[in-house]
Amino acid sequence: MGLYKIKSYGCQMNERDAETLAGILCQHGYKETEEFEDADIIILHTCCVRESAENKILGKIGELKHLKEKKPELIIGVCGCMVQQPEAADKLKARAPHVDIIFGTHNLHQLPEFITQVKEFDQQITSVWSKEGEIVEDLPSMRKDKIKAYVNISYGCDNFCTYCIVPYVRGRERSRKPEAIIAEINKLKAEAFNEVMLLGQNVNSYGKDLEQKMDFADLLRKIDAETEMPRIRFMTSHPRDFNRKTVEAIAESDSVCPQIHLPIQAGSDRILKKMNRGYTREEYLELIDMIKEILPEASLTTDIIVGFPGETEEDFEFTLEAVRRAEYDNAYTFMYSKRSGTPAAEMIEQVEEQIKKDRLHKLIEVQNEISYKKNKPLLGKKVTVLVEGVSKGNPDKLAGRTSTNKIVTFAADRSLIGKFVDVEITETKTWSLEGTLF
Repeated sequence: MGLYKIKSYGCQMNERDAETLAGILCQHGYKETEEFEDADIIILHTCCVRESAENKILGKIGELKHLKEKKPELIIGVCGCMVQQPEAADKLKARAPHVDIIFGTHNLHQLPEFITQVKEFDQQITSVWSKEGEIVEDLPSMRKDKIKAYVNISYGCDNFCTYCIVPYVRGRERSRKPEAIIAEINKLKAEAFNEVMLLGQNVNSYGKDLEQKMDFADLLRKIDAETEMPRIRFMTSHPRDFNRKTVEAIAESDSVCPQIHLPIQAGSDRILKKMNRGYTREEYLELIDMIKEILPEASLTTDIIVGFPGETEEDFEFTLEAVRRAEYDNAYTFMYSKRSGTPAAEMIEQVEEQIKKDRLHKLIEVQNEISYKKNKPLLGKKVTVLVEGVSKGNPDKLAGRTSTNKIVTFAADRSLIGKFVDVEITETKTWSLEGTLF
């Protein structure tokens, strides 16, 4: 029928949505192409968490105008979070008349009918649902990775952190039924996948909207008992809903990996309150202590924003102290950037750009020292690695991850890709490990 090209921006949720869009198109006879110029349908799946991402997307939409002029029959669609913002669809419609289909985050499943309407009536289609609908199950999927897979357990978010646009564009929290999640994971295992990442904007609040009594810890136990998937990971956790029951479920599981991503965002109570995070620094660090008590082998990662409006040097020092106390294996660090439509964007005392850069640099230095220190005890140890492919840094080696999500590179035959192997660690670095087959 034709060729499609999907360009997805943003988070893992978007990556998973893009797999669904690809599955829908393949089900209707389209095949994927790597080149925009060869495509009969182009879908830009957008992100709006940062304005820099949005500007990049708008630039790409502008570029496609020239391609549309050369190829009038080309169908261009723009969907996702950027379009879901108030008035964004109308602005895009006026700014980019060469875009044929504009749709949001809640109705991706309607793509085939949109394509039919464009072909039959030769007119621009705009369909952005203002409210989330029921979760649509059993949509097709085209997964590029044949070793690891994303599985949504919930959609939307109810937290309304003051810097974040997600609740406004992804809707309120909705949990998938556990039976649907189990069925999807078992199907993936039958297709030879060896790892699943459970996705939710806040996995810890899973089940609050379900009729049956089930929380996230219950779901983890159910997946462990009713599937044979070797490795289960999850993200993202919110400290406000994180609890001992979840950690105990991980500790008692055969398949759930001892890896916990728990965003702190800031180490100052004053800034945490301005962010509307719902916990104090001490409450957060008590969670870290509890994790280390029950799961001493677990790896810990986090997200941190520097330069939030009103952040002082003292506030920043509190963050550094929290990082030193928590001793994360890794931290994903960001400079605060305004996101239109969020309360933080309207706050006074916006921090100067250079101050944000200096603080970010200092934070990274501190975390790098900790990451290196955390990896050193692994020297000489045997670890089990799921081989993911050829190493990006050295094409003569393979790369994979431990259950704690540490990257390991080693020399081995490519026939081992997708399999579990034992590796002895021969060198430890800040961000990765080197080893030899055991």
